[in-house]
Amino acid sequence: MEACVGFLIAIVIGMTGAGGGTLAVPVLVLACGVPAAEAVGTSMAFATVVKLLSVPVYLCRRQFSTASLLRLLTGGLPGVLFGALLLSGLRTRRFEHAVLAIVGGTTAVLAVASLWRLRHAGPTRPRQDLSRWLPWVGLPIGLEVGFSSAGAGALGGIALMSFTPLAAPAVVGTDLMFGFGLSAVGGGLHFALGNVNVALACRLLTGGIAGALAGPWLATRIPVRTMRAALSATLSVLGAQLFWRGIAPLLGLW
Repeated sequence: MEACVGFLIAIVIGMTGAGGGTLAVPVLVLACGVPAAEAVGTSMAFATVVKLLSVPVYLCRRQFSTASLLRLLTGGLPGVLFGALLLSGLRTRRFEHAVLAIVGGTTAVLAVASLWRLRHAGPTRPRQDLSRWLPWVGLPIGLEVGFSSAGAGALGGIALMSFTPLAAPAVVGTDLMFGFGLSAVGGGLHFALGNVNVALACRLLTGGIAGALAGPWLATRIPVRTMRAALSATLSVLGAQLFWRGIAPLLGLW
């Protein structure tokens, strides 16, 4: 089962640059019973390898912006380190339900926001280049990714479309590379902190490697907008379920 899950998630990552941690964490918690902190660390390690395989395709096509990428990473990398350390500090049974609620709520909110953006044709592209603000935008994105493994693809894409005049393919490529940088640093720290299930990550990668290679190829044949809409709808349900699993015990309802 893990191989099939890894294959599907990797295809989504390769096609859209999004969906790695946002999709993997709810699936690992709800379907595999993995603790929240371990699911975050494992999904980041998995996403790192998948994005490493997908990034060269966008590099060869020159579908990325070096300047925008560096600006995002300037804020995103310190943020992801702090987020990972924060999650590790909450890795106890006492805070397990709170972490589940935060991760699930974040996933659901991001998914609904993505659906709204697709419904309303997304942010209007700026007439002038506002990329100088990207480091400040990248900081909270990195913090979110380090804590929940979610948001690099969705929020990074929104930031690039809102603050730069980049074309859609360049947005996907730059966003994918930004997510790779955050996943590599955050995943490495989570591994050092003991939040990565290596055996589970390897099982995910048995299918994820093929998906990572197929995703960029399918991106030229399947509308990215259609894929993002389906992904967002699925994530809104999974995120809501994860949020309820975490919040219900805190409210004494479960």
